[in-house]
Amino acid sequence: MARVHFIGIGGSGLSAIARLLLERGDTVTGSDRVLSPFASELQKAGATVYIGHHPRNITGADLVVRSSAIPDDNPEVRAAELAKIPVYKRADLLGQLMVDKVGIAVAGTHGKTTTSAMIAWVLTELDRDPSFIVGSTLNNLGVNAHAGKGNVFVIEADEYDRMFLGLKPRIEVVTSIEHDHPDIYPAFEDMYAAFESFVDLLPVDGTLIVCADDSGAASLINHARQDGKAVVGYTVQGEMTINSPNWIQARALNPNSLGGYSFDVASNLAGSPSSARVDLQVPGVHNVRNALAVLAVVELLGLSAQGAAEALAEFSGTGRRFEIRGEVKGVTIIDDYAHHPTEIMATLAAARARYPERRIWAVWQPHTYSRTRMLFTEFSRAFKEADEVIVSEVYASREPKQEFTSAEIVSAMPHASARYIESLKEISNHLIENLQTGDVLLVLSAGDADQISTDVLAGVQER
Repeated sequence: MARVHFIGIGGSGLSAIARLLLERGDTVTGSDRVLSPFASELQKAGATVYIGHHPRNITGADLVVRSSAIPDDNPEVRAAELAKIPVYKRADLLGQLMVDKVGIAVAGTHGKTTTSAMIAWVLTELDRDPSFIVGSTLNNLGVNAHAGKGNVFVIEADEYDRMFLGLKPRIEVVTSIEHDHPDIYPAFEDMYAAFESFVDLLPVDGTLIVCADDSGAASLINHARQDGKAVVGYTVQGEMTINSPNWIQARALNPNSLGGYSFDVASNLAGSPSSARVDLQVPGVHNVRNALAVLAVVELLGLSAQGAAEALAEFSGTGRRFEIRGEVKGVTIIDDYAHHPTEIMATLAAARARYPERRIWAVWQPHTYSRTRMLFTEFSRAFKEADEVIVSEVYASREPKQEFTSAEIVSAMPHASARYIESLKEISNHLIENLQTGDVLLVLSAGDADQISTDVLAGVQER
């Protein structure tokens, strides 16, 4: 047992590690600017959480773990260094936690949270009791991490700050690669090189599972095979075109009454074809791809594909990933973490497939100036499937305020009904006044705009 102190404990990444350490018996303390929902849940589980950063908070710690957002001059970081207490970033600690486990690391610009959550849920249902760390709360389990007694460790492998390069995986899943995080990767080539380094972490007997429908991810196939590593490609396309002897494919996709897609699975893994029928309740074709990655993992582990299909049918998603917050007076309100043009398009397509006859409102809070400016044109064209679009001011996150305003993107949108409303409160008021029975509201945000959903739920009810 050790006492571990987390600086920035309220974030999705550190809170998950903290929960896992609590479950295995370590003493956990932490600090953050505010008491987030993640931090509040940790308090209930036995962690001590301080609001604000102060040198005294680290007293008695054997180890300090800091978020990537915590600067070097943070008073707790300085105090730990003066006291000669080791200060780690996430990657340093995660690699140690994966030792002696079958590590399954899920990476990608989009889809890694849901895919890692799906894997964790399915392995739990198949009685493998996996350890897992996911960047969002699993709806089925009510937690974002678990210290399991099984020999499998599932982890969402975050490319931000190159965190995933500290992991020790035996199986890797790469869902997609597009340029993102320009504050870390100025050019796409920088980001792609990091993913190549991620693949290089695999041991000689490791396996790369890659989405063959995504050009960025599929380009890793040759890199992996040059080192003699096994590769599995997954696809929902009609014809298998990938350059890999191992494949898994979705066929005969159809929308189902659960709100997702049903499909048949064909595979040549383990040297012989296998098949299963999957009925998803989480929406969108992108989740069909995520489910295929899960099934590939299951077959590599020698587990039941049919059992996995049954578990996938019960998977109800994660927090802020097409999370239905409620329905009031015929208005459905949904939170989603989409903060990249590709994610926004996929989420809106999923909403349109689930609610084909209803008016869809998209409220988007841009996340960071660097991403918003770099993908300006792509963002301006990402809202085709929405009937009404509202854009808030940029959520600066870790960046200083800039002169740029998201009103500039709205002015460039070809959409017939897009408007800029600066503050979240003004947006909530506008929605409360204008939403009608039958409307669907999607709040797209990696920042704090999920507060809109809470306000609108209450406001429409009062109205």
